[in-house]
Amino acid sequence: MITPPILDNELQRQAAVEKYKLLDTMPEESYDSITFIISTICDAPISLITLVDKNRIFLKSRNGIDLSESPRDTSFCGHAIAGNDDVMIVPDARKDERFKGNPIVDNFKAIFYAGAPLIDKNGYKLGTLCVYDHRPKTLTENQINALKAMAKQVMSLFEERFKTFELQQLKAQVDLRNQELKDFAGIVSHDLKAPLSNIIMISELLRKGEKNLSQQSNEYLGYLKESSNSMSRYIDGMLQFYRSEELVSEDYDEVSYVDLMEEVIALTVLNESVQVRYVPEKDTTLITNHIALKQILVNLISNAIKYSDKKHTKIDVQLIKHQAEYELSVRDNGSGIPPEKINSVFKLFYVGAKQDRNGKQGTGIGLATVSRLLEHMNGSITVDSKLGKWTEFKIHLPIKGTTNFPAFKTPEN
Repeated sequence: MITPPILDNELQRQAAVEKYKLLDTMPEESYDSITFIISTICDAPISLITLVDKNRIFLKSRNGIDLSESPRDTSFCGHAIAGNDDVMIVPDARKDERFKGNPIVDNFKAIFYAGAPLIDKNGYKLGTLCVYDHRPKTLTENQINALKAMAKQVMSLFEERFKTFELQQLKAQVDLRNQELKDFAGIVSHDLKAPLSNIIMISELLRKGEKNLSQQSNEYLGYLKESSNSMSRYIDGMLQFYRSEELVSEDYDEVSYVDLMEEVIALTVLNESVQVRYVPEKDTTLITNHIALKQILVNLISNAIKYSDKKHTKIDVQLIKHQAEYELSVRDNGSGIPPEKINSVFKLFYVGAKQDRNGKQGTGIGLATVSRLLEHMNGSITVDSKLGKWTEFKIHLPIKGTTNFPAFKTPEN
């Protein structure tokens, strides 16, 4: 018997084996199906998917034998990964110098062997897809080609597994970063909001209380107050953005569409120059997340009001209830969005207009928050616009726990 040689690149090869995290894992149907198929094709009672570890052969899948591992120094697979053949074939191990006196041959009657190395994209041989028989034999050309093809399929499964681990690690990193940003937003809110409030209050008191201030001093205090207000809006927006998922719970509410719209209008419409129209003939009960949907509508209608260039702002909200989703549209008669900017409006910090109708700089957070909330709700949003005429946002939200609602459309106002 000849002990299988240790490869020159053994350290790198061992690291390649370990990166797939397959050693000592339980059987899996995807691998067991391959060993069953290759046993049938090769007319062999035993087939294995093996990984060559430091001192052992781990059997990831086995068909026709009840073992989970075997010693490397008596293995056929150790020789298979050390050779240069696409498939190592041993017609009769009793006549092969490498395997005379081998306990696998003597005790398990492993007479015939054929093994195709499992080779990763870097060329490292991790193990084999192999078959054994208790009698001398050989394989046809078709059987050899099938063995090589199925070995590539095994390697594809390994790669898919590795990519899944990479994605899970990336997701964990993203989740951690988002949590850090949320924590940071909370710290900023706590540590900066109070000083900013003091600055705003003191600047206002100075302007009202000091009668001898020069015009320039009054202007400076005005700038100070407005800058502090602007920073406060940014802080509020960022806190809302990073806490958006907290608004979306697993529990869904039965929400009156009329009551919801009246709440939103009360929060957003502050003068008679703005008209929000929505009235259906009869009330509709929405099965959704009340708080999150209200925040979405408040953001959309507030934006429509702030960036309107018309003397009278008109906003139409329409609800369509389909079998499996709600479709809500919010359409205004404002200045519209330039075509080259329309794909950017949901990006965080993107500001389409330099100032709103009150001369204040936008934060670029409101629409990003809307998009993020809808993502947490498994919904989506689209936007269409005609410059100088109108802008329309369409929200699509799945109906929770319902499957057979007839579709209907709320009447036109």
